Parts: sequence; C-alpha cells; structure tokens
Amino acid sequence: MIDATQQAARGPDVCRLFVGTSGYAYTEWIDAGFYPPDTKSGRMLPLYARHFSITELNYTWYQIPRADAIERQRQLVPPEFLFAAKLTRNLTHEIDPEQWSGHADHYRNGVTPLLQADQLVAVLIQLPPSFARTPNNRKYLAALIDKLHGLPLAIEFRHRSWANDRVFAELERRRVTLVAVDEPNLPDLFPALDVVTNPNLFYARFHGRNTKGWRSGKMQHQFDYNYSDAELSNWVEEKIVHMGKQARRGVLFFNNHVRAQAPENARRMTGLLKEQGLTVVELQ
Repeated sequence: MIDATQQAARGPDVCRLFVGTSGYAYTEWIDAGFYPPDTKSGRMLPLYARHFSITELNYTWYQIPRADAIERQRQLVPPEFLFAAKLTRNLTHEIDPEQWSGHADHYRNGVTPLLQADQLVAVLIQLPPSFARTPNNRKYLAALIDKLHGLPLAIEFRHRSWANDRVFAELERRRVTLVAVDEPNLPDLFPALDVVTNPNLFYARFHGRNTKGWRSGKMQHQFDYNYSDAELSNWVEEKIVHMGKQARRGVLFFNNHVRAQAPENARRMTGLLKEQGLTVVELQ
C-alpha cells in the first residue's frame, strides 16, 4: 500500500530487522540442545536473549497478562530487547459481547510495563480461521481496534476473505500492521502477501507448511516443519526485501517450535538477510 514515492519522501531510512521465535519456553528445546540440560522455565528467557533480540509472547493468548509478571520478565533481558505479545483469546477466539471491553482494559494494563519501557513492538491480534469478513465481525474488529488505541497493533488474519484492498486501505489509515503469514496453502486460509500497511512496522510469521498436520488439532503435528534454505531465500528475495523498503522496522517470528526447528530456522533466516545486505539487529 505504501509506494516508492512515499518511501522516497521519508528519506534514506534503513529498515532494522528483528528475528526471533513465537514463544521461547519449550521443554523440547532442552532435548534438542538449544537450552542446556535441566534448564528451568524461569531461566529460559535470559538464555534465549543471548541468541535473539526479540520474542513473541504466546502465553498472553491463554491468559490476560499481569503487569507485575510482565515487569519481572522485562527485567530478565537487556533494555534493548523487544517483545511482541499475543492478544488474549477472549478477545479473538472466545469473545463475550458483554465482557470483552473490560478484558481489553485489563490486557492494556498488563502490557503497560513494556509500553512504558519502549520494548513493546506490537500487540498481535491473531484471529481464528472461522473469523470471516462478515458485517458483524467487521464491526467487532473496528471496535476492538478503537478500544486498543494507543497500543502498537498488528493483525493476523487466517480467513482468506480479509485479503481485500479495502481492508488494507483501512489498516493503513489506522496505522495498524497487517501480518504476513507463511502457512500451508489450503482453501480459505489467508495467503502469503507482502502488503505493508504501516510505515513504522512490517510483521511476518512463519508457521511451517505441514499441510497434513495443520488441521489435526495437535500443535505437535501442526507446527512440525523445518524450512529449507530455498524456502527462506524465496521469502527474503520475493517479499522481505520489498517490505523492508516500505517500513522503518520489520519483525520476523518462527512458530514451528516442534523439536526446536524455530530457533534453527530463525538463525538461518538471519544469515540469509545479512547476505542480502539487510540490517539485522543483534544484541550479542
């Protein structure tokens, strides 16, 4: 949505890229050798931060985060380390028409420490495949975005009906980031696009392409996938380079967490980005 003329008008900004994983507290990553033997969950984040400059908090999807817990996590990493945080499921998947507004207020309070420390890159509104572009869903999403005004927002659509220029234009007007997704090419799933709707941020999530396991209902099957160098290179050359010319910052997260494939793919992606001469932020 942001053309070359707009990019030129902004000046010679260099897009700074941050690569990490969706979640970090996986016990199978100990078995895979990413974490040392017998690493406790409370020690995983500072160890993770030795390798990556950003993570996506996924426990915030299961429960509304508490400010004190978020602050303790923030204290475990360098001040330059960034977080994205999933919006809680009772605002995306299990919506109560009578209570969602209060849930949104509690969520905002919970992530305030990250916002105040300038370590919150985005709140991820991950919508389910059943959330099609209907009048009721459009009305709710608009109200949710209004309710969360002031937070950096990114939306991941799963239903193909949202792949629409009018949707992209509205996100651009609101400065809300459209999430680019890599996932199996299945009917009705949102396609892999390189559309940038926010000049401050582009956001990409790599779920893997396990077509057989995607709708199994089991995460260990759904996200069991190891990207090849060719698949990652295609993303860099065909999408990320283009997206980087339209935004000041880009974040890339790997969600194929089974058997520690996510951190391995994130490391390889970092190398490929550097080979293209792109700026990847690393803390070490």
